Amino acid sequence: MNHTQKILLSFDLDNTLINNREGIVNSFNYALNKYNLQTLDRDEIEAMIGIPLAEMFERVTIENSDKLITAFREYYSKTGIYQASLLPGVKEKLTELIQNSFTLGVITSKKQELAIKITKILGIFEQFIYILGESDSIKSKLDPRLKTHLLQKYHEYSIVIIGDHPKDKALAENINAPFVGVLTGNHSAKVLISGIKIKTLVIESVKDLEPEMIYNLM
Repeated sequence: MNHTQKILLSFDLDNTLINNREGIVNSFNYALNKYNLQTLDRDEIEAMIGIPLAEMFERVTIENSDKLITAFREYYSKTGIYQASLLPGVKEKLTELIQNSFTLGVITSKKQELAIKITKILGIFEQFIYILGESDSIKSKLDPRLKTHLLQKYHEYSIVIIGDHPKDKALAENINAPFVGVLTGNHSAKVLISGIKIKTLVIESVKDLEPEMIYNLM
């Protein structure tokens, strides 16, 4: 393995780098409550974390998801965003990876401006060369424009996708990149490796990621 090649590690955010369950649960139920809809138990909401907000709301109500998303973000941007914490060992691991000459980025289903804000609050914003989330130009992790952007702008890098959700695996497959699945979310190793056609590694959490593991995926 050529350790001089440029490797870009692209992380998911929720349940991969941060524990934001409380903020998401509270924001989701705030939105439901605002429109007199039945709120959900915490574990029902937590099980959906990682999929786009519109899809989360569509799973539980026929009410217009746009107004529910607006209400969710109303609460989240003022209060929920401050209810997040870094998962254990994440900050130290990000620093260690940079010291080992890896370049880091974030791709999330979150609205991009909120993802930037939350990484600033948690003191990790400066670790990343990009933070890409839902925006006017990119609507999801599988948006063709995201693939084009990554492969054009970061063509000199070998990209590795790291996340806890099948959508992260799908992103890795979409750009033909290796995938590192982490078990800090709601999905088992079996789910994260099922039917996969790319080089894959599953670890307990980001803090367990070691440079040699990454080189072995290349």
